[in-house]
Amino acid sequence: MQAFPPAFRIDPDILLRAYASGIFPMAEREDDPEVFWVRPEKRGIIPLDAFHVPRSLQKFMRRNPFEVRYDYDFEGVISGCAEKTPDREETWINAPIREAYTRLFELGFCHTVEAWRDGRLVGGLYGVSLGRAFFGESMFSRETNASKVCLVHLVERLREKGFVLLDTQFTTEHLKRFGAIDVPRKRYEGMLAKALEGTAIF
Repeated sequence: MQAFPPAFRIDPDILLRAYASGIFPMAEREDDPEVFWVRPEKRGIIPLDAFHVPRSLQKFMRRNPFEVRYDYDFEGVISGCAEKTPDREETWINAPIREAYTRLFELGFCHTVEAWRDGRLVGGLYGVSLGRAFFGESMFSRETNASKVCLVHLVERLREKGFVLLDTQFTTEHLKRFGAIDVPRKRYEGMLAKALEGTAIF
C-alpha cells in the first residue's frame, strides 16, 4: 500500500481527480484531524457479471424485510458507517472525510443505498460514482443482513444503469462471499481507465 502526504481538508475536485487516478483518502481514527491518501498494490473489486448472492440471503430477501431507498438520508448513512460497534471499536471516518463526502453528495457524485424498517434507518452503504465506475466506501447494519441487502440492490442498480466497475478498495471475507477479488494495481488501473471512458447515471 502506497501512502501519500496528509491533508486537513479535501477539495471535491481534488478528491474526484484522486479517484480517477486510483487513489482514495482514509484517516487513522475519528479524532485524527489528518487524512492520508492510499494507492494499494492490490485492489478489491466485485466483478458485476460474477456477483454471487448466498442462498440464505436470497431466502431472506424473498420476505422483503426492508424498504430500500437511494440518496434519501446521506447524513444518516455516513453517521451509521462511523458508529462504533463491538466488532469495530475505531472508525476511519473523521471530520475531513465526513465533510468531503457530504460535499460530493451535494454535487451528485456520492450516493447511498439505504435499508429502512418502520421509519428507521437500519443499514446502508455509500460510495462515489465517476464515469461508469462506483467506488464503495463503507457500509453498516443495525439489523441482521441490512447492509447485505443494500449491497445486492447496489449491484442490481449498477448493472441496470450501465456501470462496469465496482471498486471495494480492499477485500474482506465478508465481501468474498459475494464474489470480491483482488486485482493487481496495473490491471485495476486499466479497468478504471476503461470505466472512465463513458458515463453512467446512478
